[in-house]
Amino acid sequence: MERLWLVLAIIAFFLLCLWGMYVGWRRKSRSQSAQLPPFPSIPETPGEALLESTGVYVATTTAGNWQDRVVTRGAGLRTGAVWRLHDGGVAVERGGAPDFWIPRDAITGVRRDTKIAGKVMGTDALLVLTWRLGDAELDTGFRGDDLDDYPQWIERIQIKGGAQ
Repeated sequence: MERLWLVLAIIAFFLLCLWGMYVGWRRKSRSQSAQLPPFPSIPETPGEALLESTGVYVATTTAGNWQDRVVTRGAGLRTGAVWRLHDGGVAVERGGAPDFWIPRDAITGVRRDTKIAGKVMGTDALLVLTWRLGDAELDTGFRGDDLDDYPQWIERIQIKGGAQ
């Protein structure tokens, strides 16, 4: 009987922890919804795709703070994704989560990195775009299936669009 109570106490503690994480996630989402405008939608006719890469959308964080994940409006969900570079911006098409558009003139930087929002990888395996959304500056990370595409992304974005 004593063992049963111990097991029930451990299960109750575990469920309480899960509930606390859920409440925290919801609270952060509501707070960010008030601070950040909605992510731009992909235009109906974005033009010809200059580059396309498949992989995983890892996360969006506040710029320079790789652990401060943006969770509002589905941005906190790690999903399979296709990134397409167009003259006007980058289309982020995600499976099972809302797609969004990063306008070319909002991009302030592009780089390879090793970490973003709890995901740490070796050998600069992430492609990170830094961009402005309203008054906020964000980092959006992508783990491509083919890391050899990254130099093309960096070159094309730096040549065509204001990223320094």
